[in-house]
Amino acid sequence: MNENSGWGSIATFLFAMIGLTIGIGNIWRFSYVFYTNGGGSFFIPYLIAIAVMGIPFLILEYGLGFKFKKSFSKLLYDIDPRFEIVAWALVLFVFIVAIYYMVILSWDFIYLINSFTFGWGNDPSLFFTTNVGGSSNLSGIGSVILPTFIAIIILWALFWLVSNRDVDKGIGRASKVLMPLLFIIMSFILIYSFTLPGFELGLATLLKPNWLALLDVNIWLAAFAQIIFSLSIGQAMVYTYASYLSKESRLIDDVFMVVVANCLYEIFVAIGIFSILGYMSVTSSIPITELISEGTGLIFIVLPEVFAVMGPIGRIIAPLLMLSILFAGFTSSLALFEPLLSSVCDKLNWSRKKGVTVLVIIACVCSLFFSTGISSYLVEIVDTFVNEFGILILIAIQAIIFTRYLDMDEITAVLNENSTIKVGRKWKFVLKYLLPLMLIIMWIIGIYNLIYNVDGFKIGIYLLITLIVIGLSVFFVKVNPKND
Repeated sequence: MNENSGWGSIATFLFAMIGLTIGIGNIWRFSYVFYTNGGGSFFIPYLIAIAVMGIPFLILEYGLGFKFKKSFSKLLYDIDPRFEIVAWALVLFVFIVAIYYMVILSWDFIYLINSFTFGWGNDPSLFFTTNVGGSSNLSGIGSVILPTFIAIIILWALFWLVSNRDVDKGIGRASKVLMPLLFIIMSFILIYSFTLPGFELGLATLLKPNWLALLDVNIWLAAFAQIIFSLSIGQAMVYTYASYLSKESRLIDDVFMVVVANCLYEIFVAIGIFSILGYMSVTSSIPITELISEGTGLIFIVLPEVFAVMGPIGRIIAPLLMLSILFAGFTSSLALFEPLLSSVCDKLNWSRKKGVTVLVIIACVCSLFFSTGISSYLVEIVDTFVNEFGILILIAIQAIIFTRYLDMDEITAVLNENSTIKVGRKWKFVLKYLLPLMLIIMWIIGIYNLIYNVDGFKIGIYLLITLIVIGLSVFFVKVNPKND
């Protein structure tokens, strides 16, 4: 790993880590997951998932990165050369996430430009299908959505400008600017939402507890899944960022700061969004349950309709929300890119600038394949497969490898050295037994859902991704095998 790479200060590292964890999922995924899985009662499995899975694994990744200071692929190779292929498979899956993540950001970029004039017109759904994300109609696979095509190129160019510099001057400086702005924007949206008539309806709808839901195992699995995706645990991003730490750091304390910032952010965003939905329900006489949607439907269809009925203030809220999504997504995309970059540069002895340039070109070309008339449908298919099939099981495998092949007492000593909060036997028990068990259960359920909803087109995409990941993993294992 490049010895010159490193964070200039602990504050810069923390901003980057918060930027890593806070992403698009916090804005459009959490509120829907919270509402559909018991409302206020969801806090119980949510907090337990943080305590059992989120914090323990983040602490492990911080400790491993800080102690070993090497690329993720090199770490697993040094543990046992047989494990190197696991590392490459994981960083490649995470790189695929970066590829389609930038496509989603391109949609948001288009909406940001149109938000000042409400360029989506009276039918945001038609605007999204025609000019942004396309549809699930496979006949559109041969057409290109030009605005999305152009936006992808622009965003990858901006990405290159930030990422090709040393981590402190590139990612670090970007995070120190974008993260405070992100919190300021969302604070304004949250405060303003409380002045809207009907906001109480939105809050009551979101927070109303369903205690019987706690008896449903799927509610608990949803909480654990949310924590995995929200905190980006086990995806080599946290490990890679921590490996750039060169100064003394209160590692465990830092974990808690990042987790608290991430969780407060997504809870406040959910409250703000539901307050706005409550306002729209009251003013339009549409039941709020009909306005609640997930993901792209919420951000690119429902909320633009809300902005239209808000009057002049909607022209302020709309750009701010779209800008906050762009900021959150951009800092997360920087983190998604970093594990493969670090591993490739380490393996091939490339400079950071060369690695960034080559991988950005590859990623940009791949992202452009998502700009066809089935853009959103293709993103949905790839996202489901990569996360529920690839990343989940690889996180479980990591937990098994690290707790059985590394000296956990030595890792514990590194973590506790400067930290106010300490870890010990309970932490090691959770990582060794409880966490892998939960992940494997979730993976089996995910595989069942994939098989249950499969069709010929999806099978083709699944096989293509699998062959690419396996082929490239084998290639990187075989190339320059003696490189140190």
